[in-house]
Amino acid sequence: MCNKDSKLLTILGRSGIVPQPQPQHRCPIPLANDPDKIVIPKGRTPDKIVKDLSYVMEDELWNNGSKTSALFGGHQNWSHRVESFKLNSTMKVHCGFIRNSGAEMARSDIKYVKKCTFVVASGIFDGYDIPHQPSNISRRSKKLFCFLMVVDEISLKFIKENVTVRQDDDGGKWVGIWRLVLLKNPPYDEPRRNGKIPKILLHRLFPQAQYSIWIDGKMELIVDPLLMLERYLWRGKYTYAIAQHKHHHSIYEEADANKRRKRYARPLIDLHMKIYRYEGMESWSPGGKTISDVPEGAIIVREHTAMSNLFSCLWFNEVDLFTPRDQLSFGYVVYRLGGSFNFHMFPNCEYNSLFVLHPHTREHSSAVEWVKNISELDGKGSRMKESRGGLGLWTPYPGNLDSVVLPSVARTSKAG
Repeated sequence: MCNKDSKLLTILGRSGIVPQPQPQHRCPIPLANDPDKIVIPKGRTPDKIVKDLSYVMEDELWNNGSKTSALFGGHQNWSHRVESFKLNSTMKVHCGFIRNSGAEMARSDIKYVKKCTFVVASGIFDGYDIPHQPSNISRRSKKLFCFLMVVDEISLKFIKENVTVRQDDDGGKWVGIWRLVLLKNPPYDEPRRNGKIPKILLHRLFPQAQYSIWIDGKMELIVDPLLMLERYLWRGKYTYAIAQHKHHHSIYEEADANKRRKRYARPLIDLHMKIYRYEGMESWSPGGKTISDVPEGAIIVREHTAMSNLFSCLWFNEVDLFTPRDQLSFGYVVYRLGGSFNFHMFPNCEYNSLFVLHPHTREHSSAVEWVKNISELDGKGSRMKESRGGLGLWTPYPGNLDSVVLPSVARTSKAG
């Protein structure tokens, strides 16, 4: 063990966190036996509904001479949002990365990722984790995949202080198999919201990627990525795969758990859910159109087709407009697309067999997560409001939400 690794263990020990992998409910995954025998499909899955997808790049208010600075997600209004869910063969939607809004990559990283058509990606923001090295990776996958770890400057500094970072001749920074990709000038006040950029908008960060696997930063991948693509995409002819949540099926269950566990301001979660209920989102029920409306979003397997990319854009727009709790928005976007988005939601026990879960180096907490009443955000409390994200929660909604009653929730689990 190197000195930096020992130092990290000391830090974790002082904080009271024991850095032991957490046991999970697992089951065997019906994987193919040999990555070398996997046949990679030729070409791309044809785009049948959305064939030409482009993105809004300019912030309308900023370009009109307003003193308001450019927002990463743009100043998307309610009409833009309604139109974005209407599927056409040619579409142009908001999808982050508005010009002059932040989240820039270094030239050396931009050059490097241009070669990456198969990607395993992860991210660490605000110094919560260190990179965990994948295991059981075949030689073929090591040559085929780029392993990209997106970090902010706080995390890069923390990683350098605690593990060995190697720099190549082109200025690229590496921790083992992971290429560190610095995202400069994070556009949001809230680190969790910044972390959704590489997670959901991976196709915007790495536009040459044809296939990608996203894993959260606290995870150690233990399955060969080629076997994952074969199991979750190619075998069933899917372009998008994500696991179902272990406990919750309804977004209203998930919202209730988020409030109990203080994941965001309670009245703002309620407002978020009232908007969805007003717009027709029912509570999930057995025998419906989906296995579940709530995913475990820590692993996402994608082929980057136009439809898959559109879904990611619309999902991110909801995260940008409302709360950063992306599990609340996933099922809503599926609902709004009316069955046109075909995806594979696989069993949670398989999800837990894909990785070893490591504890964060510290737990995230921000003042807004403890807010119980909207009045706490008035006066001096207004400092807890995010200034560049969640603005849909503070923009007058074009409908009467006063009479909206949220579905009752049966609390079957203490888990969030």
